[in-house]
Amino acid sequence: MSQSRTHNCNELRMENVGEKVTLCGFYDNMRRVSKNLGFLILRDFYGITQVVVETEEMMEALSGVNNESTLSVKGVVRERSNKNPNVDTGDIEVVPESIEVLGSCIYNELPFEISHSKEADESTRLKYRYLDLRNPAVKDKIVLRSRIVSELRNSMNARGFLEITTPILTCSSPEGARDYLVPSRNHPGKFYALPQAPQQFKQILMASGFDRYFQIAPCFRDEDARADRSPGEFYQLDMEMAFATQEDVFEVIEAVLPPVFEKYGIYKTASKAPFKRIAYRDAMEIYGSDKPDLRIDLVLKDVTELMGDCGFGPFEGNTVEAIAVSDFSASRKVIDKICQDAEVVSGQKSYWFRIDENGEIVGGIAKFLQEKKDEVIETLKLKAGDFVGLNSGKKADALKGAGVLRRFLGQACEGHMNKESYEFCWIVDFPMYEIGEESGELEFCHNPFSMPQGGIEALENKDPLDILAYQYDLVCNGVELSSGAVRNHDPKTMVKAFSIVGLPEEAVKEKFPAMYNAFCYGAPPHAGIAPGVDRMIMLIAGEESIREIIPFPMNKMAQDVMMGAPSKVDEQQLKDVHIKIAKEDME
Repeated sequence: MSQSRTHNCNELRMENVGEKVTLCGFYDNMRRVSKNLGFLILRDFYGITQVVVETEEMMEALSGVNNESTLSVKGVVRERSNKNPNVDTGDIEVVPESIEVLGSCIYNELPFEISHSKEADESTRLKYRYLDLRNPAVKDKIVLRSRIVSELRNSMNARGFLEITTPILTCSSPEGARDYLVPSRNHPGKFYALPQAPQQFKQILMASGFDRYFQIAPCFRDEDARADRSPGEFYQLDMEMAFATQEDVFEVIEAVLPPVFEKYGIYKTASKAPFKRIAYRDAMEIYGSDKPDLRIDLVLKDVTELMGDCGFGPFEGNTVEAIAVSDFSASRKVIDKICQDAEVVSGQKSYWFRIDENGEIVGGIAKFLQEKKDEVIETLKLKAGDFVGLNSGKKADALKGAGVLRRFLGQACEGHMNKESYEFCWIVDFPMYEIGEESGELEFCHNPFSMPQGGIEALENKDPLDILAYQYDLVCNGVELSSGAVRNHDPKTMVKAFSIVGLPEEAVKEKFPAMYNAFCYGAPPHAGIAPGVDRMIMLIAGEESIREIIPFPMNKMAQDVMMGAPSKVDEQQLKDVHIKIAKEDME
């Protein structure tokens, strides 16, 4: 039996007419015209070729072969009489001399039609992912992923970065999410942890004298799924630079990412260097978000003094944020839908009014603003046809609600969003500390290993809530791609930073012994970042769900329904790692 292919299914052209060829692929479908004529479509990774069966014997031989069986077809190439310009191989067809079944599909019915697998429910698609991936529309996203990762790797290599892999089995570390723990067989009662990020290892590499490091790093976090976040496992373009400042990191990212987005993206324009820099507090005040979508030209305005005492109950004693939208003539039904959608996302109720053709304030909460009509119109610079969306509440809640409403309004209003581009920005100057929503106590706002602006003097002399850090987020089209920072490489400054949140020096040494000790031997200043590969590819491909660009994703419940993970293990396996499961845990 010979399975060798002379060509793939997307390769044959008019210049191959008359040649004897061997093709291998999946039995995509067959249109039977008569008992001695049929048109079989053979599909492989590369494309499709039409095979014309012209004998009764060969038609009979194929009668018991199910779709998706794998075939080897030997035959002669000829010119098609009815050419198909929509297919690369549409000028030719193959007349078979023999057809051999290499692998039988034993099922008469498939869980879904391959070419329409994206229309099936997600659970079915993930269970039969090997069939889902046969769909060219699904497969192409994985091919795209491979090409983008290769492009990123080549670009980093070209800039003098050295690719170094870091350990997968390591110790538990407070990175902000739950660890995946791995019990140790040789050390009873002790556990490894899968790395939430290579954070400590890459910083130790800088202390070891390596100058520029990167890897396409696997990271593991036990957290819930979202549309832009896969549970369990994800990948990031992890990088670190010695003797580097914040601007050095920005320069590299601004050179590496835009060409990749422009080359492979559904939009062909991307921000050019330098990306816009926006201070965290400014981002919140102007856009109501620390990951603003800069394709939208709408901004927030604080109108508390103007409207706080207008007599509308939800405004009284609260911050009021407004978003003015020019020339927005949507129906009441559309406006209500926008407000409802925004409320679902933000948890904050939205309000509105508009200016009619006579310059009057109408609709929504208009009756509460009549006495201040002229002042409202002047302050917000309104004209006939304009619309104003509003949110109120505590300052943070009002900003959050208005930020979400801004996004929905921008997407709905003609002329206020440049949808055909990738708009990058840096969010900078994050607070070093904040009061935790759940704990009510002082906590690190961002990365605890970041250098405070002003160094140890700021830690010793300033109110913690006034201290800014050299921390930054990379944002594209309203999606946070990455967080990064200039690292706190000085042991004294590190100890002081942790002491402010109640972690004494001995605890720092105990929790981070390798990094702390490495820094005690003289570490260079260093900085880094780690853009999420999955999120980048999701944006580039124009997909709404991150699962579409991952070869074998988990479902929203962090289950691999194809492999059956997580799964039970037998008693001996548990004994080997000194684990006993309580009965109540099994119920």
